[in-house]
Amino acid sequence: MKKIISVLLTGAMAFSLAACGAGGGNAGGGDTIRIGVFEPSTGDSASGGKKEILGMQYANSETPTVEAGGKTYKVELVYADNGSSADKAPSAASELVGKDVSLVLGSYGSGVSMAGGPKFEEAGLAAMGVTCTNPNVTAGNDYYFRICFLDNFQADVLANFAMDKFSAKKAYCLGENGNEYDQGLVAFFTKVFEAAGGEVISDSFPTNNSDFTSYLNKAKSENADVIFTPVSIAYAKQIMEQAASLDIGIPFLGSDTLDDNMVLEATKDTSLQLYVSTFYQEGGSETFDKGIKEYINGNSDALTANGGNDTISAVTAMGYDAYYVALEAIKAAGSGDKGAIKGALPKVTYDGVSGSIAFDGQGDAVRDTAYIKTADTATGTWAFEKVQTGSGN
Repeated sequence: MKKIISVLLTGAMAFSLAACGAGGGNAGGGDTIRIGVFEPSTGDSASGGKKEILGMQYANSETPTVEAGGKTYKVELVYADNGSSADKAPSAASELVGKDVSLVLGSYGSGVSMAGGPKFEEAGLAAMGVTCTNPNVTAGNDYYFRICFLDNFQADVLANFAMDKFSAKKAYCLGENGNEYDQGLVAFFTKVFEAAGGEVISDSFPTNNSDFTSYLNKAKSENADVIFTPVSIAYAKQIMEQAASLDIGIPFLGSDTLDDNMVLEATKDTSLQLYVSTFYQEGGSETFDKGIKEYINGNSDALTANGGNDTISAVTAMGYDAYYVALEAIKAAGSGDKGAIKGALPKVTYDGVSGSIAFDGQGDAVRDTAYIKTADTATGTWAFEKVQTGSGN
């Protein structure tokens, strides 16, 4: 673990996404190596994207240079907002390609990652997903890697948790119609839950839906033991608020997208039970926790990006680790050459705050555990529940 140093919150490192987009240097020359940041700062996933970026920015402020091939390079983060939209993602990906970056990090959101992926592949530019969990992100694309677990694993974890924790026999699943992330997780969850003898009832709501009353009441009338809703932050917030007002009384299971303090805030002072699977739990690394909290509280832009408090999101820890994996790839390549970095990345290993990181032959992370945490509705904080594998252990 690298020693956390004092973070200078003024000067060269500006937190503003707009300000960070410009700068000198190029992928293979000069004294600067550019790392592209392919993330949403607008749209439904903006809250998660900003928190993921926050981890990268903190890491960059902590370690702003890299030694490669006997030379010291400044590392510059270059941003493109994919707007949380598969329609906007290709142009954002092309924007980064045009800025001559050496490697791309992101995105929060599997749909935008899949939509932007072909642009990176065409350019011969490696991209490294941070928390995009759908298996199709890397399938058929030799240039996309990732450091997070996959949705089939995550759904397996949550289905087993539902049966272990609540002796659940009937599950109600709710996702956005046409959303590959939501529907993929529902399909994986259903397969595991039904294979264990359980019953699954599934519904899909239309995009831009804001009234979830009928869906929540259906879950209650059907006597569901758990509600599994792997949706975006914006939808999850609404679902939690409406479930509280309806007094649904059924435990909610959420995927990694629900690990967000906006969703957490919606559960405060309610009787809701919410459990989420995620990549990191505050307390996992005392040094990282202390440093990132100081960074957030010392910078008004960082505090705003984090939702107004210093609760540490798992995606922030993952963004932090992703930056250091990128540095390891640059070191192994011996330069900022994008081809050399792509060639070096498959063999890179790194012990991060979120755990050990390595890649399999598909470019996916070798990960076999997930954190389960629950919303403490009295304090408005996350409480650690357990570390669980897909086998239910």
